[in-house]
Amino acid sequence: MTNTSGEQEKAEPSRIGRRRAAAKDDGTAAYAERRSEIKAAAADLFKSEGFRGTSIGRVAQALGIDRATLYYYVGSKEELFDDVVSGAVRANVEIAEEILRGGGSAPEKIFSLVTSLMNSYAEHYPFLYVFIRENLGHVGKRRSEWSREMRALNKRYEEIVVEMIDVGVAEGTIRPVGEPWMMAYGLIGMVGWTNRWFNPDHTPVDAETVGLTFARMLLAGIAVDGDPVLPAAGRPRRTANG
Repeated sequence: MTNTSGEQEKAEPSRIGRRRAAAKDDGTAAYAERRSEIKAAAADLFKSEGFRGTSIGRVAQALGIDRATLYYYVGSKEELFDDVVSGAVRANVEIAEEILRGGGSAPEKIFSLVTSLMNSYAEHYPFLYVFIRENLGHVGKRRSEWSREMRALNKRYEEIVVEMIDVGVAEGTIRPVGEPWMMAYGLIGMVGWTNRWFNPDHTPVDAETVGLTFARMLLAGIAVDGDPVLPAAGRPRRTANG
Protein backbone atom coordinates (compact mmCIF):
# COMPACT_ATOMS: atom_id res chain seq x y z
CA MET A 1 0.00 0.00 0.00
CA THR A 2 1.48 3.37 -1.04
CA ASN A 3 1.63 6.50 1.08
CA THR A 4 -0.96 9.21 0.65
CA SER A 5 0.22 12.64 -0.44
CA GLY A 6 -0.16 13.88 3.14
CA GLU A 7 2.03 11.08 4.47
CA GLN A 8 4.62 11.87 1.81
CA GLU A 9 4.68 15.53 2.87
CA LYS A 10 5.29 14.49 6.47
CA ALA A 11 7.98 12.02 5.51
CA GLU A 12 9.93 14.43 3.32
CA PRO A 13 10.83 16.95 6.09
CA SER A 14 11.88 13.98 8.21
CA ARG A 15 14.28 12.79 5.52
CA ILE A 16 15.62 16.31 5.05
CA GLY A 17 15.99 16.60 8.82
CA ARG A 18 18.14 13.48 8.93
CA ARG A 19 20.30 14.80 6.12
CA ARG A 20 20.60 18.16 7.89
CA ALA A 21 21.66 16.51 11.14
CA ALA A 22 24.27 14.43 9.32
CA ALA A 23 25.62 17.48 7.49
CA LYS A 24 25.87 19.48 10.73
CA ASP A 25 27.72 16.60 12.39
CA ASP A 26 30.18 16.45 9.49
CA GLY A 27 30.89 20.14 10.08
CA THR A 28 32.22 21.01 6.63
CA ALA A 29 33.32 24.60 6.04
CA ALA A 30 30.98 24.97 3.05
CA TYR A 31 27.95 23.88 5.09
CA ALA A 32 28.83 26.23 7.96
CA GLU A 33 29.36 29.11 5.53
CA ARG A 34 25.97 28.54 3.90
CA ARG A 35 24.27 28.45 7.31
CA SER A 36 25.96 31.75 8.13
CA GLU A 37 24.57 33.26 4.94
CA ILE A 38 21.09 32.02 5.87
CA LYS A 39 21.43 33.50 9.36
CA ALA A 40 22.41 36.86 7.87
CA ALA A 41 19.45 36.87 5.47
CA ALA A 42 17.06 35.86 8.24
CA ALA A 43 18.49 38.51 10.55
CA ASP A 44 17.78 41.25 8.00
CA LEU A 45 14.19 40.06 7.66
CA PHE A 46 13.69 39.71 11.42
CA LYS A 47 14.88 43.30 11.83
CA SER A 48 12.79 44.80 9.00
CA GLU A 49 9.64 42.66 9.12
CA GLY A 50 9.67 41.34 12.69
CA PHE A 51 10.16 37.79 13.87
CA ARG A 52 6.47 36.88 13.64
CA GLY A 53 6.15 38.58 10.27
CA THR A 54 8.96 36.52 8.76
CA SER A 55 8.22 33.06 7.41
CA ILE A 56 10.74 30.39 6.50
CA GLY A 57 9.48 30.74 2.93
CA ARG A 58 10.30 34.44 3.03
CA VAL A 59 13.86 33.61 4.08
CA ALA A 60 14.16 31.17 1.17
CA GLN A 61 12.80 33.80 -1.21
CA ALA A 62 15.35 36.37 -0.01
CA LEU A 63 18.13 33.88 -0.69
CA GLY A 64 16.74 32.86 -4.08
CA ILE A 65 16.39 29.20 -3.11
CA ASP A 66 13.46 26.85 -2.60
CA ARG A 67 12.17 25.76 0.80
CA ALA A 68 13.47 22.21 0.43
CA THR A 69 17.00 23.51 -0.07
CA LEU A 70 16.66 25.81 2.93
CA TYR A 71 15.44 22.95 5.13
CA TYR A 72 18.69 21.15 4.40
CA TYR A 73 20.43 23.89 6.39
CA VAL A 74 17.87 24.91 9.00
CA GLY A 75 14.73 23.25 10.37
CA SER A 76 12.74 26.40 11.12
CA LYS A 77 13.08 30.12 11.69
CA GLU A 78 12.71 29.42 15.43
CA GLU A 79 15.68 27.06 15.39
CA LEU A 80 17.75 29.65 13.56
CA PHE A 81 16.79 32.49 15.89
CA ASP A 82 16.99 30.50 19.12
CA ASP A 83 20.41 29.04 18.36
CA VAL A 84 21.96 32.46 17.85
CA VAL A 85 20.18 34.18 20.72
CA SER A 86 20.72 31.39 23.26
CA GLY A 87 24.48 31.39 22.75
CA ALA A 88 24.73 35.17 22.90
CA VAL A 89 22.57 35.58 26.02
CA ARG A 90 24.41 32.81 27.86
CA ALA A 91 27.75 34.38 26.93
CA ASN A 92 26.61 37.80 28.17
CA VAL A 93 25.62 36.36 31.54
CA GLU A 94 28.93 34.51 31.81
CA ILE A 95 30.82 37.72 31.03
CA ALA A 96 28.77 39.62 33.60
CA GLU A 97 29.47 36.94 36.22
CA GLU A 98 33.19 37.15 35.42
CA ILE A 99 33.16 40.93 35.77
CA LEU A 100 31.21 40.75 39.03
CA ARG A 101 33.57 38.21 40.62
CA GLY A 102 36.73 39.85 39.23
CA GLY A 103 38.86 42.58 40.69
CA GLY A 104 38.30 46.32 40.58
CA SER A 105 35.88 48.80 42.07
CA ALA A 106 32.16 48.84 41.33
CA PRO A 107 32.50 51.75 38.86
CA GLU A 108 35.21 49.84 37.00
CA LYS A 109 32.97 46.78 36.85
CA ILE A 110 30.00 48.79 35.63
CA PHE A 111 32.22 50.37 32.97
CA SER A 112 33.26 46.92 31.73
CA LEU A 113 29.68 45.66 31.85
CA VAL A 114 28.24 48.48 29.75
CA THR A 115 30.94 48.27 27.09
CA SER A 116 30.78 44.47 26.87
CA LEU A 117 26.99 44.52 26.48
CA MET A 118 27.12 47.10 23.70
CA ASN A 119 29.83 45.12 21.89
CA SER A 120 27.65 42.02 22.14
CA TYR A 121 24.70 43.80 20.55
CA ALA A 122 26.91 44.69 17.59
CA GLU A 123 28.51 41.28 17.34
CA HIS A 124 25.14 39.51 17.23
CA TYR A 125 23.27 42.20 15.30
CA PRO A 126 20.32 42.22 14.94
CA PHE A 127 19.36 39.00 16.76
CA LEU A 128 19.68 40.39 20.30
CA TYR A 129 17.76 43.52 19.32
CA VAL A 130 14.94 41.39 17.93
CA PHE A 131 15.07 39.34 21.13
CA ILE A 132 14.64 42.51 23.22
CA ARG A 133 11.39 43.22 21.40
CA GLU A 134 10.05 39.66 21.62
CA ASN A 135 7.31 38.85 24.12
CA LEU A 136 8.55 35.62 25.69
CA GLY A 137 5.11 34.94 27.09
CA HIS A 138 3.69 34.43 23.60
CA VAL A 139 5.95 31.71 22.26
CA GLY A 140 4.58 28.34 21.23
CA LYS A 141 4.76 25.16 23.26
CA ARG A 142 7.80 23.94 21.31
CA ARG A 143 9.75 26.98 22.53
CA SER A 144 8.46 27.09 26.10
CA GLU A 145 11.63 25.52 27.52
CA TRP A 146 13.76 27.99 25.57
CA SER A 147 11.58 30.84 26.83
CA ARG A 148 11.99 29.75 30.45
CA GLU A 149 15.75 29.56 30.06
CA MET A 150 15.90 33.02 28.48
CA ARG A 151 13.78 34.51 31.27
CA ALA A 152 16.04 32.93 33.87
CA LEU A 153 19.14 34.29 32.14
CA ASN A 154 17.60 37.76 31.85
CA LYS A 155 16.76 37.66 35.54
CA ARG A 156 20.28 36.60 36.47
CA TYR A 157 21.74 39.43 34.41
CA GLU A 158 19.55 41.93 36.24
CA GLU A 159 20.60 40.44 39.58
CA ILE A 160 24.26 40.84 38.68
CA VAL A 161 23.82 44.52 37.84
CA VAL A 162 21.89 45.10 41.09
CA GLU A 163 24.64 43.35 43.04
CA MET A 164 27.33 45.52 41.40
CA ILE A 165 25.43 48.64 42.39
CA ASP A 166 24.79 47.34 45.93
CA VAL A 167 28.49 46.65 46.37
CA GLY A 168 29.37 50.09 45.05
CA VAL A 169 27.00 51.79 47.47
CA ALA A 170 28.38 49.72 50.35
CA GLU A 171 32.01 50.48 49.47
CA GLY A 172 31.25 54.17 48.95
CA THR A 173 32.09 54.36 45.24
CA ILE A 174 28.52 54.58 43.92
CA ARG A 175 26.02 57.22 44.97
CA PRO A 176 22.61 55.76 45.93
CA VAL A 177 20.59 58.03 43.64
CA GLY A 178 17.69 55.55 43.77
CA GLU A 179 16.80 51.98 44.56
CA PRO A 180 19.52 49.65 43.20
CA TRP A 181 17.02 47.72 41.09
CA MET A 182 15.82 50.98 39.48
CA MET A 183 19.39 52.00 38.75
CA ALA A 184 20.06 48.55 37.27
CA TYR A 185 17.01 48.73 35.01
CA GLY A 186 18.12 52.18 33.89
CA LEU A 187 21.57 50.89 32.97
CA ILE A 188 20.24 47.91 31.04
CA GLY A 189 17.54 49.98 29.38
CA MET A 190 19.97 52.68 28.28
CA VAL A 191 22.09 50.18 26.36
CA GLY A 192 19.08 48.21 25.12
CA TRP A 193 17.47 51.35 23.69
CA THR A 194 20.17 51.40 21.02
CA ASN A 195 17.98 48.88 19.19
CA ARG A 196 16.05 51.91 17.95
CA TRP A 197 18.97 53.49 16.14
CA PHE A 198 22.22 51.52 16.15
CA ASN A 199 23.26 49.56 13.08
CA PRO A 200 26.90 48.43 12.95
CA ASP A 201 26.91 48.79 9.16
CA HIS A 202 25.45 52.30 8.97
CA THR A 203 25.74 54.18 12.26
CA PRO A 204 28.66 56.65 11.99
CA VAL A 205 30.24 55.41 15.25
CA ASP A 206 31.05 51.84 16.23
CA ALA A 207 29.75 49.87 19.20
CA GLU A 208 32.94 50.45 21.17
CA THR A 209 32.45 54.22 20.95
CA VAL A 210 28.79 53.95 21.93
CA GLY A 211 29.65 51.74 24.91
CA LEU A 212 32.43 54.04 26.11
CA THR A 213 30.18 57.10 25.78
CA PHE A 214 27.30 55.50 27.67
CA ALA A 215 29.58 54.17 30.41
CA ARG A 216 31.13 57.60 30.93
CA MET A 217 27.73 59.30 30.96
CA LEU A 218 26.38 56.81 33.47
CA LEU A 219 29.38 56.91 35.78
CA ALA A 220 29.57 60.70 35.64
CA GLY A 221 26.16 60.62 37.30
CA ILE A 222 26.52 57.82 39.85
CA ALA A 223 30.24 57.44 40.62
CA VAL A 224 31.11 59.19 43.89
CA ASP A 225 34.12 60.98 42.38
CA GLY A 226 31.94 62.17 39.50
CA ASP A 227 34.45 61.11 36.85
CA PRO A 228 34.07 58.37 34.28
CA VAL A 229 36.26 55.38 35.00
CA LEU A 230 38.60 54.51 32.15
CA PRO A 231 39.67 50.90 31.70
CA ALA A 232 43.17 50.07 32.84
CA ALA A 233 45.87 50.33 30.16
CA GLY A 234 46.16 47.17 28.15
CA ARG A 235 42.98 45.61 29.53
CA PRO A 236 41.57 43.29 26.85
CA ARG A 237 38.20 44.20 25.43
CA ARG A 238 35.47 41.84 26.61
CA THR A 239 33.12 40.43 24.01
CA ALA A 240 30.68 37.56 23.92
CA ASN A 241 33.47 35.43 22.44
CA GLY A 242 35.73 35.98 25.45
